[in-house]
Amino acid sequence: MLDLLPDLFDHYLDKLSLLPSTFISYGGESLFYGEVVTVGCFEDNSKVKWVLSQAGKGKVLVVDGRGSSRALLGDMIAKSAVKNEWEGIIIHGNIRDVMCMRALKIGVQALGSNPIKTEKRNRGEINIELEIAGVNIQPKMWVYADAHGVAFSLKALDLSVLNE
Repeated sequence: MLDLLPDLFDHYLDKLSLLPSTFISYGGESLFYGEVVTVGCFEDNSKVKWVLSQAGKGKVLVVDGRGSSRALLGDMIAKSAVKNEWEGIIIHGNIRDVMCMRALKIGVQALGSNPIKTEKRNRGEINIELEIAGVNIQPKMWVYADAHGVAFSLKALDLSVLNE
């Protein structure tokens, strides 16, 4: 399966919310999905680093950078996420180490890149409700991402219907 979102919207149009923002795929996996874990932060990726150091099988981290221009994800934190089996990371903001990200077996989508890292002040919030581009995102929702963008549903969707 190379294209997930078109098929999902064909079957589940009324159960999905598409983020209108244009995300760029940076990770080695362009198609990924999982249960949502959230972080809200500004110019400080301490909470992103901590969350991705935890077990993440079946989960996707969704980060609202709240207008941060600095990179909220770099190669070292992304490598930690791969080691801890995260399915993907979605950054409503910037990442860095773009070429390294492409080599990692994880989905990474972000609005753009910036080579400047954040400072570590242990600021930010974990597992909070986010609103990104008019879409409400809550922990435990499900997110589906591919080259078409990023979509959310309240519950996991049955992907077996896509093989019909």
